[in-house]
Amino acid sequence: MKKLLAGYQHFRNTVWPAQHNLFESLAANGQNPRALVISCIDSRVDPVLIFNADPGDMLVVRNVANLVPPYEPDAAYHGTSAALEFGIRVLRIPNIIVLGHALCGGVKSLLDSHTSPEHHDFIGHWMSMAEPARALAQNCSPEGKQRCCEHEVIKISLANLVTFPWIAEPVSRGRLALHGAWFDIETGELAMLGPDGMFGKPKSA
Repeated sequence: MKKLLAGYQHFRNTVWPAQHNLFESLAANGQNPRALVISCIDSRVDPVLIFNADPGDMLVVRNVANLVPPYEPDAAYHGTSAALEFGIRVLRIPNIIVLGHALCGGVKSLLDSHTSPEHHDFIGHWMSMAEPARALAQNCSPEGKQRCCEHEVIKISLANLVTFPWIAEPVSRGRLALHGAWFDIETGELAMLGPDGMFGKPKSA
């Protein structure tokens, strides 16, 4: 906690004086983020840092392995789905980015599920929605299996996004764009999912 509290003091002493006008504007006028980012909870992956975003730029939703569940409006608790509904139906955000990453522990647990069936109370069931990614990754080389599965998990989340009718409709009308991205923790490089289904360097803005 000492490091975190020292970080807060740095924020108050350095960041806040430089950005207090922005925060006051956000408080007075509300938020209008341009992107909703679905990211992993991994502590090494910070979407705000990666995209050099300011407060108010992005609505960030984090869960294990950046997964989007399919549309299931029932009585269960749906944290990710509720966040999507707020971002798209209330804030009308025009972009959704599914941000995966290298060395994902959730993906590793999925790939190792046949040898680790005791995966706690929730993780195993949560990751089971990405079972098709694990199956496809079996066709990859042993050294490339983890990355292949990480890429496929992003594609599954993108496919599940359009099962939500209030996402599919604005996508079909061109008012909402879906993007897949993958971050390499070791090199700091970002890859974007292209129309050909492959990940490559992002095009310059």
